[in-house]
Order: sequence, then structure tokens, then C-alpha cells
Amino acid sequence: MSTNTKPPLPPFNRESAIQKVRAAENAWNSRNPEAVSMAYTEDSKWRNRSEIFQGRAAIVDFLTRKWAVENGYRLIKELWAFSDDRIAVRFAYEWHDIEGQWFRSYGNENWEFDANGFMKVRHASINDIPIKESKRLFHWPHGPRPNDHPGLSDLGL
Repeated sequence: MSTNTKPPLPPFNRESAIQKVRAAENAWNSRNPEAVSMAYTEDSKWRNRSEIFQGRAAIVDFLTRKWAVENGYRLIKELWAFSDDRIAVRFAYEWHDIEGQWFRSYGNENWEFDANGFMKVRHASINDIPIKESKRLFHWPHGPRPNDHPGLSDLGL
């Protein structure tokens, strides 16, 4: 596989869009900012909550700060819609702060890809809801979600 492409490539069909979403989920669950940033173009444009920034270095900085605060991070993404070079996802992730308060963060992302399969635009809208630890639904070891773990729709989210 060439390092100049990030398959699957647009135009997307349902199967390739689902593959792209799961690859993104697995990468984010690694909590490795440098590895995650490699799925984006050098000049990728992001809007994440109230932050707007551009470029891989800014992505690494953002994710480093994010995962320094969001402990025990576990994420599930689900395909919502797709077109030729765009994918919309919904997601939820669970995490706890330094005091041990758990949260479930819900959101939507709109992605646009270049012809080589790298994400060039990411818009994310997210809200956080405090939850009790006993209400957590995402239980797997650090890293990718196991294939047999339910997705968002299966969990009623």
C-alpha cells in the first residue's frame, strides 16, 4: 500500500464508507495523536467544538491535549450518510476526568476527503453528559473496539 493513499478511496459506497468509519474509530481508540494525524491531509481544516485550526501539527497538539484530560477514553462511531467524497458519522465516547467523574460525549462529524483518501475537512459538534460509572456501556481494553462489541444502534444510543 502506498503512503500516498489512505484506502478506501472516494467515491465511497456503503461498504467502503463503513470501512472508513471503522478505521477512524480504531485509530482514535489508539489514543496516539501522531498516528491519528496521518489520516488527514497536511493542511486539513478542523472545527471541533469551539476550536478551529488547520494542519497535522495542530491536530497532534489538539489530540495530545484532549487525551491528557479525557481518561479511560473509549469511542464508537457509526456511519450516518455518505456521498462521493463525504461521510457523516455520529459517535459517542466515554471518559472520566481527573476527579473520576465519568462522561458520555455525543456528537456528529462531517468529513470531506481528497482523491487519495485523506480527510481534508472535519467538522465536529459534541456535547458531554455526566454519567455514573455504573451506567458506562463501553467496556473493552485500551485499543480498538472488539468486533463482537455492540455498536451505537445496538446499544440504543
